[in-house]
Amino acid sequence: MATASGKCAAIPTIKEVRTFLTQGPGSGGDYHNVKGGHWLIDSKIATPMSGYEDYRHSRTSWGINVLGSFCVELEATDGTKGFATGFGGPPACWLVAEHFKRFLIGADPRDTNHTYEQMYRASMFYGRKGLTVAVISVLDLAIWDLLGKIRNEPVYKMIGGATRKRLDFYCTGPAPEAAQAMGFSGAKVPLPYSPGEGPQGMLKNIQFLRKHREAVGPGFPLRVDCYMSLNVPYTIELVEKCKDLNIDWWEECLTPDDFDGHALLKRAHPTVKFTTGEHEYSRYGFRKLIEGRNIDILQPDVMWVGGMTELLKVSAMAAAYDLPVVPHASGPYSYHFVVASTNSPFQEYLANSPDGKSVLPVFGNLFTNEPIPTKGYLDVSELDKPGFGLEINPAAGLIDASGILNPAPSRSLIGPAAEGDGEESNSAK
Repeated sequence: MATASGKCAAIPTIKEVRTFLTQGPGSGGDYHNVKGGHWLIDSKIATPMSGYEDYRHSRTSWGINVLGSFCVELEATDGTKGFATGFGGPPACWLVAEHFKRFLIGADPRDTNHTYEQMYRASMFYGRKGLTVAVISVLDLAIWDLLGKIRNEPVYKMIGGATRKRLDFYCTGPAPEAAQAMGFSGAKVPLPYSPGEGPQGMLKNIQFLRKHREAVGPGFPLRVDCYMSLNVPYTIELVEKCKDLNIDWWEECLTPDDFDGHALLKRAHPTVKFTTGEHEYSRYGFRKLIEGRNIDILQPDVMWVGGMTELLKVSAMAAAYDLPVVPHASGPYSYHFVVASTNSPFQEYLANSPDGKSVLPVFGNLFTNEPIPTKGYLDVSELDKPGFGLEINPAAGLIDASGILNPAPSRSLIGPAAEGDGEESNSAK
């Protein structure tokens, strides 16, 4: 918006950065922080830890939910607030308060590339992937939410605008026949057995997939999530033995860093679709996947990859190779991206009900108005609210994280009085 002088009007800058924790399981951006008995944590699911018998019975046994959710609120100088959630719990709050906050205070929310690069580069010596980039992702999403509210525009309008009138979904869960009945365009099931469970495990995997194929019929898209649990020889054999089941794609068969392994899978099964990317971080990680041309669909998670700012870069690289991007979960954050993306044909819905047979908000009770698919799709008009359009639920009972953070390593844990320097801790207040 121009002023009378012909110059662009000033925009509010960020003046406050706050972090919060959620009260217990079932709320916020950590998908696996759910109550016991939920299919996500207590089903028989192959994982990278399935090679150890003690850690096969539940994903919580090896700590998949150990971090929990956290939330970020950014307040601008005009009082406008942006908000986002993700995973990381108290360690994430600490990183925000002690490291990343300095790059946000006084920042212009339009300068998303600049702010992202500063956070990424400043943490490169200990980050680049994992929790560090997940924290940056949530901060980035909060900036986009803030900017949309300042501009009174939905995020998808700011990143290219709508490419369709409705968003179609497939459903990930334990019951493909339920997903089919609910109107989803396809279903994905978690593979139950790993190579460490021997020939009987292989046989049980085949029987498991055959059972689900028979339940949904021959034409319904059925996908398989292997969650980094397999190796190259096992995958080649399993895919070969399941060729008659018409599996639409095999997801995350190998550990994220086994780029050479993906080439071997594609060489063995050139007409089979392999997908990955959920546990890859930043455009640098995806560059190898894209240039290798051994992956048929990329699946970044916007709450992990670096936020909307970095996801847009990954998508642009993929588009140059005509490579589809189908984001992993992430609820409304992904919805805005997919709606605006020409190389994202549909979106994943991660079933959040305990038995996976009904549609519930991805983020639990955190928001009062989280859009969810009905009959397998969502009208784009439901996203037509400023920012990501999400309203915090007062009943979620967010906990101010500033009171639980320890001082920075440069400060004494026993307090300034004992040191005699009279200097306050720089923990968030």
